[in-house]
Amino acid sequence: MQDCARRSGQNETELMKDLTVYFRKVAYGRFVAVVCAVSLTMAAGSGRAATLTAVPMQGGMVMPKVSYHSSDGKMYVTMPATAPQLTPLLVSNPGDSFDPADPWFGALDPSAQGKAFSRRYGFVMDSNTDLLPAGTQIWIRKLSGSAGLSAYRYQETAPKALQPIFGSDGVTNAMYWNGMMFHPVFAAPPGTNSLSATFEVYLLNTSTGLEVPGSSSGPLAFNWTDVPDGRPSLNIGVRTLGIVVFWPTVATNWALEGTDALAGGTWTPVTNAPVTLEGQSAVVLEPGETRRMFRMKLVL
Repeated sequence: MQDCARRSGQNETELMKDLTVYFRKVAYGRFVAVVCAVSLTMAAGSGRAATLTAVPMQGGMVMPKVSYHSSDGKMYVTMPATAPQLTPLLVSNPGDSFDPADPWFGALDPSAQGKAFSRRYGFVMDSNTDLLPAGTQIWIRKLSGSAGLSAYRYQETAPKALQPIFGSDGVTNAMYWNGMMFHPVFAAPPGTNSLSATFEVYLLNTSTGLEVPGSSSGPLAFNWTDVPDGRPSLNIGVRTLGIVVFWPTVATNWALEGTDALAGGTWTPVTNAPVTLEGQSAVVLEPGETRRMFRMKLVL
């Protein structure tokens, strides 16, 4: 059976981070197949974690300036030298979470996909631009990009939105831009790789729906660094011994806890002694358990 992999946490300046793993028992011979979903809860001393209702920009604005030159009929873009950093919420706002009702919760919250993200890149019109020719619009097209990099149109006021753009999730790679300041959310799985995407800005003839020949700015390189969230991997699987929870042997300051109910339940240590199995630390759970919730608690 394929393991169900999630990620646990790492000490962060007196933070307690709890990785909660929900187990649902399904028939699998005399053993149990594990279906898991993960939520991360964190608390810092006596402070209270915040529920965020907007997506942080993750730093100062990095603004490519767009202009139209009537002398040659082309779009131009002045690119800043700064490469923004894609940062997971777990790193930028330790202990905080997004409201589950908000559309970006699934992609960005540490308890869900937990992507690293940034809104620092934004398109803005240069004040020195010439007027666009009548019957034309500005369009932005993504030409290429790193695997795993997604882009979203973000709206934090009602109706809130996080809509895929620039080829993300199968949508078209081009979009109309009205010239107003525009800060997409760019996101990717946390990691240590550099990421990039290439765009171009061009004019569209609104009568024909076709690109105005010779109007393209040419390729524009957007670059990001990526930040890991620091959590060692947590793997759950079925072995002949029963249900097994694995984590890296170097993560010695984590302990497994369990409860019968999230609401009002009491978290207690799992007394099954950790063993070394398949080169990892592991706890073998009782195959007769019907339904329980488990979490990895950081021991400070």
